[in-house]
Amino acid sequence: MTIDKFLIDQYLPDLKKCVEEANDAVMEIYKSGNFDKSDKKDGSPLTIADKRSNEIIINNLKLLTPNLKIISEETFEPSLLKSIDSTYWLVDPLDGTKEFINKTDEFTVNIALIHNRKPIFGIVGAPVSKKVWHGSIFNTVSIENTKNTKLRVVMSKSHRSQEDKLFLEFLDRNKIEYSLVNKGSSLKLCCLCDDAADIYPRFGPTSEWDIAAAHAVLLSKGGSIIGTPDFNELSYSKTDTILNSSFIGFKNEATKNEFLPLLRDFFKKLV
Repeated sequence: MTIDKFLIDQYLPDLKKCVEEANDAVMEIYKSGNFDKSDKKDGSPLTIADKRSNEIIINNLKLLTPNLKIISEETFEPSLLKSIDSTYWLVDPLDGTKEFINKTDEFTVNIALIHNRKPIFGIVGAPVSKKVWHGSIFNTVSIENTKNTKLRVVMSKSHRSQEDKLFLEFLDRNKIEYSLVNKGSSLKLCCLCDDAADIYPRFGPTSEWDIAAAHAVLLSKGGSIIGTPDFNELSYSKTDTILNSSFIGFKNEATKNEFLPLLRDFFKKLV
């Protein structure tokens, strides 16, 4: 299979329909209030919305690309990493399950196409707003470097950590004026795609499926996600873990060039 712009453009209408179908199913359950919540082995919550969205996405992807494997949060087994293909779908059928349960409206449906360890295409749906983001490395448009009086830092709405607080203190010490944007799920990265924030520092654990789709959209906008400890673009398809390193997302190259040298010092001391 040749992965190129033509192929992505060919898939896009069906992928949009798939995400819209998953969004609708999630919203039907969200409005009903009947979540049938349980806990996974790792303690994270699971609802019937996660399961229903996963079923819709898996069925659609199998019809669209029967020869491509699918790694989804809801069907993941660590043994899959030992024989991972160079090209596969990476799915988070409901990112922000805690936000879903807490009725914050900030949860998303995420599908990414990984090729040679990079997220080359992604589509993210926000069920509540019905907004859909999509992008690929074959269609890139850079976000303009609009200068703001303050650095806009997007952080988790429900997972503010001690490291987050130390990071903000670091900005204060270096006399960098900032404002905070609070978002849940992969909407944090979508804020960078929309030029509603400039950077997204993440110190706590995330899995590859949490960010892959929005990462691809961000790449299509000229943004980046820089991982630690090597400070290169975050890569995927690790064979030993599905977890990401800590990272910082930038809305565009100009923002990265301006702030990465300073922020690198903070990450090096922390990690």
